[in-house]
Amino acid sequence: MATFFKNKIVKNVGTVPVEVYLAPSAAKATGIGLSIANLLDGNTRVSITIKDDTSIEGYYVKDVMIAPNASLRAINGGEKLILPGDNALFVQADQDDAVDVIFSFVEIV
Repeated sequence: MATFFKNKIVKNVGTVPVEVYLAPSAAKATGIGLSIANLLDGNTRVSITIKDDTSIEGYYVKDVMIAPNASLRAINGGEKLILPGDNALFVQADQDDAVDVIFSFVEIV
């Protein structure tokens, strides 16, 4: 099995949920960092959801406020998020073009 360390960057996430990462079918991933930066001059709220391989979706965080020009570290300090094959990570904000997302992960294939 090969192990790869990767980053996924998604810019200008807004009111439509955006798939930040989809674990390949034959792989599993471990999220080791998730940073969401507020690009606006005012507060914004973000939600992070996970969808499993049976299309069941649940909140990882819901409507968390991020101050102007600040960021949320949703995965940090040794915390990890396991994403088996065909599991997906989504981010959504409450305003258009509100946040940038950086997801750091280890992928085992």
